[in-house]
Amino acid sequence: MTTENFDYVVIGSGSAGGVVAARLSEDPSVRVLLLEAGPMDDDDMIHLPAAFSTLFRTKWDWSYQTTPQKLLGGRRADWPRMKGLGGCSSMNAMIYIRANRADYDEWRDAYGAEGWGYDDVLPYFKKSEGNQRLRDEFHGTDGPLHVEDRRSNHEMSHAFVEACVAAGFKPTDDFNGAEQEGAGMYQVTCKKGRRWSVADAFIRPAMQRPNLTVRTEAFVTRIEMDGTRATGVTYRRGGRTETVHAGSEIVLSGGAVNSPQLLMLSGIGPGAHLRSHGIDVVVDSPGVGRNLQDHPISGALFDTRHTTDLAEQLSVGNLLMAQKFGRGPLTSNVAEAGAFFTSRDDLDVPDLQLHMLPAGFWDNGLHEPTKRGLTIASTLVRVESTGYLQLRSADPTWHPEIEPAYYDDVADLDAMVAGYERIYDVVGAGPLGGFIEQPWLPGSWRPTRDEILAAVARIGQTVYHPVGTCSMGTVEGSVVGPDLRVHGVEGLRVADASVMPRVPRGNTNAPTIMIGEKAADLIKESR
Repeated sequence: MTTENFDYVVIGSGSAGGVVAARLSEDPSVRVLLLEAGPMDDDDMIHLPAAFSTLFRTKWDWSYQTTPQKLLGGRRADWPRMKGLGGCSSMNAMIYIRANRADYDEWRDAYGAEGWGYDDVLPYFKKSEGNQRLRDEFHGTDGPLHVEDRRSNHEMSHAFVEACVAAGFKPTDDFNGAEQEGAGMYQVTCKKGRRWSVADAFIRPAMQRPNLTVRTEAFVTRIEMDGTRATGVTYRRGGRTETVHAGSEIVLSGGAVNSPQLLMLSGIGPGAHLRSHGIDVVVDSPGVGRNLQDHPISGALFDTRHTTDLAEQLSVGNLLMAQKFGRGPLTSNVAEAGAFFTSRDDLDVPDLQLHMLPAGFWDNGLHEPTKRGLTIASTLVRVESTGYLQLRSADPTWHPEIEPAYYDDVADLDAMVAGYERIYDVVGAGPLGGFIEQPWLPGSWRPTRDEILAAVARIGQTVYHPVGTCSMGTVEGSVVGPDLRVHGVEGLRVADASVMPRVPRGNTNAPTIMIGEKAADLIKESR
């Protein structure tokens, strides 16, 4: 069989990989191959904003689970990750948050990620952004990624923001401007009421170019190495195993789970661990799979009155309205409003985020709703606990062992408790209280620390933001340099959330798209 040749092979079509492939293909002189393990994004539920959780535990989901978590009641936490064109940008809750200025300056100053400070990355956020309302020095208005105000907002979402202000929060209409702190309505990556993923914004327009090849249902099993140089990619598709050659570079964009797993399967990772699975060590890189961080989230649930629950809006009429006209309650991304704030007065930068949902949402929304509810969830965005990911087998179809170490550092637990306490300040203020019948979980109006910890144990989960397992920088344990090249390897870069040396303060989709934008420029500059 003749091996196909491309200049660049990009593994993974998610929030960074899709951007990298599209931007590289802007140069007509290069040939780019984009490989995606999942199928085309052709399910109506992908494009319907309110339906994102219906994709969990389906063919669209890698269906990862963590190890049992002591402070989650010994439960294994589900980690939904999209398996389809657009990656997690086709499955997420579409909240457009860039994180805090301090996060990127910390990447630069504490981890040696030169060129990744806030002033360095802001132009890349603006390059991709097509904001439909905000027009100032912090925002782009003509980028391919549409960012808009939701077309449908629940009455409790407006009441929540008013209640936050009454409880002492600053009001904000832009979490991505001069200040992150405050309470307000989230903007979303939607276009005219429908999800606008990386597949919509970047990949599909670029597929018109003859120099970009996109192959879905292509499960990559190995990066081929010639000594310490990455030369090609082997993948399975349609019952066949094929290998393609990359003349210039391979860009690994599998995400915080798949990227370190594939590096280790290809002989790049902690030497002793690889040898224990019978894998020949090409480059002993102890940091691969380490430094895993995620934002844990846990909700306070309330029974409501004199209002509706978003779950009861799933009707044929509302479905048709959303699909045909981009209107109605199903254009909601469910997590409509929120806030950023500090758990302690001595902090200068937020460590907590609230997500407000006009529905009883827990267990990733997979339960059958039986009553009307409201969820206000405390999310820890400054995480001190650090976990790891490692192989369970040299078989690439086996899921790796995922240990997020939720709340291993007691500071994380203290902050989460403070977040819950602030929620009860909010529900006791302003107009929101008129919609609340009674607290459901925790079951009292002023829960004790033990009651809060019991709620965390029962319903605490991921908010879908794993990062760090191929950490960027020049410090010990870094896997890639500031140019995203894998240390000790030629012809291979990683570009996705796994390179974030520390999880940023906020939803990670926009920062991952930014990484894709900057990665493409780094690659172009090195040609």
